[in-house]
Amino acid sequence: MNAHKGRMVAVVIGALVAGSLTACSGGNDPEPSVDAFLAGWRKGQFDKVGFVDPAGKSVPAADVTAQLKKVTAELPSAPSKLERAGDASVKDENATSTVKVTWTLPGGVTWSYDTSVRLRENDDTWNVVWEPALVHKQLTTGETLSVRREEAPRSGILDNAGSPIVRPRPIVTVLLDPAKVTDAAAAAKQLTAAFASIDTDVDLSDLPARLAKAKPGIAVDVVVLRQEAYDKIATRISAVTGVVVQKGTRDLAPTRQFARALLGSVSDATKEDLTAKPGVYAVGDHVGHGGLQAAFDQKLRGTPGVTVAIGEKATVFTSQPKPGQTIRTTLDQRVQTAADAALDGITQQSALVAIRISDGSVVAAANGPDGGSFNAAFEAKVPPGSTFKMVSALGLLDQGAVKADDTVACPKHLAAGGRDFTNFDDFELGNVPFRVDFAQSCNTAFAALAPKLGPDGLADAGRMLGLEADYELGLPAFSGKVSTGGDAAERAAAAFGQGRTVVSPLSMASATAAVASGRWTPPSLVDKPATAPGPQLKPAAVEPLRAMMRQVVTDGTATSLRDVPGAPVYGKTGTAEFDNNPDHAHAWWVGWQGDIAFAVFVESGGHSSSVSVPVAEKFLRGLRT
Repeated sequence: MNAHKGRMVAVVIGALVAGSLTACSGGNDPEPSVDAFLAGWRKGQFDKVGFVDPAGKSVPAADVTAQLKKVTAELPSAPSKLERAGDASVKDENATSTVKVTWTLPGGVTWSYDTSVRLRENDDTWNVVWEPALVHKQLTTGETLSVRREEAPRSGILDNAGSPIVRPRPIVTVLLDPAKVTDAAAAAKQLTAAFASIDTDVDLSDLPARLAKAKPGIAVDVVVLRQEAYDKIATRISAVTGVVVQKGTRDLAPTRQFARALLGSVSDATKEDLTAKPGVYAVGDHVGHGGLQAAFDQKLRGTPGVTVAIGEKATVFTSQPKPGQTIRTTLDQRVQTAADAALDGITQQSALVAIRISDGSVVAAANGPDGGSFNAAFEAKVPPGSTFKMVSALGLLDQGAVKADDTVACPKHLAAGGRDFTNFDDFELGNVPFRVDFAQSCNTAFAALAPKLGPDGLADAGRMLGLEADYELGLPAFSGKVSTGGDAAERAAAAFGQGRTVVSPLSMASATAAVASGRWTPPSLVDKPATAPGPQLKPAAVEPLRAMMRQVVTDGTATSLRDVPGAPVYGKTGTAEFDNNPDHAHAWWVGWQGDIAFAVFVESGGHSSSVSVPVAEKFLRGLRT
């Protein structure tokens, strides 16, 4: 049957025939066969397509599937887009259809080109001519497409002055050559001792097994050290038989601890990375893991360069790598270094967050021990203990329920809602001004005042200081949850931070900055948040609160901070019990000096005056060095 005649008939009776993806539909036009082929290519299944080779011999669909996979083995499983460009051109029993092929290559690079799909009519059926040129015009039999990928230069994370925090720094990779190691157990013991001397814990229990399984000529990785750390033990390392060292660079912060949990790290793509984002990452890529490195990985890593070639000869596509973009943060390297140093030696989980009072910028976010693996500074959800008396006091002063000089009794015990409330070590102050209750951190005084706050007064005061607000930091962050309602016992406990209220060090540092400035400013880290600032605090409430927080230092629970050089220090200590055992408590401090407000948290630290306050002192003195 003549193909042109078939097209004329199709015009006349086209309305009577339903189109489908079978090769003999649509009035015998070739387009349905082309569409069926493109649909099959997308799915990897050609059950509705007939194929012939250039000589017209039938080719099984399974063979086409196998050959197509071989030709495009280094490309994604199928093009991201396949479009037929108009109708096919037909001449006698032959037709040609132009198809636009689009591949999404590794890293999101797009490669588009036109190719031709040839068809041949046989017994009123249009069969696709299978040939490698169908995939790309320059391909011939036996050739395949190869993909070479070039990782883009990764950009850095900057501090508030625009200086790089994370940048290439010298490292040393320590390896062992299996062929030269005479005693694997002895080598592991020597290396472990050397690493321990610089406080680096490396588990080498499996080293003998890894050496035994190593392929000939392949050295076994032991550890990667910063150059300055390696230099301290270079002599001991070189004395180990079979050791090989390789020098290089890696994107690193100034120190191992420097904002470690906040910044995250950059390392080789893991199996999980490759599975989660197929086509985005490739084996050998450097990927951000945790913190800002992970949150802004796509921006920092840029776009890889990709070259597609036919075998090892003709290049059919190339794109140059595009460097990533820098991320500018509000971190101050001097303040961050002091914060990290202040937590040094604390073996429990701990955090210190510092905020610039004048604009809400997060200038430091330290975690411990050893920089931390969890960003507790932002994400911890823990009771605030007596640091929350700052919030309760603001609520009481704001409502006019009490004045700083009003007498508020501080007994050893107070019953409320069927519970017995006590002070630390069962101390009592008797009848004293409210400001003394605050400075000495009297629980029973605040429990007695709780009814004056009403069911929602504590939560309202917390919200004035930014608690429960929407933080827009680019990273997970907890802004707190303040107890509201509850029975008499819950409200009494909540008044001194022992109820259902939970906070993060960041949220308490931000609230403290609000007290210092007189208005809550949303914290910022990378981009300026869209969240609106809080209301202006009443001078009649916030001014006496500031005086009370100064008295904590001059004549209260933090007198060890009186002689810290510089501007006056203000603050509030806190010991937060987290179960029914009074000996189990977190240690807190919130306060400010000059334009820096900060919060210190030490998990299971015990009494704040002996744990969190010394950390605060170390931090403030560190800012002076």
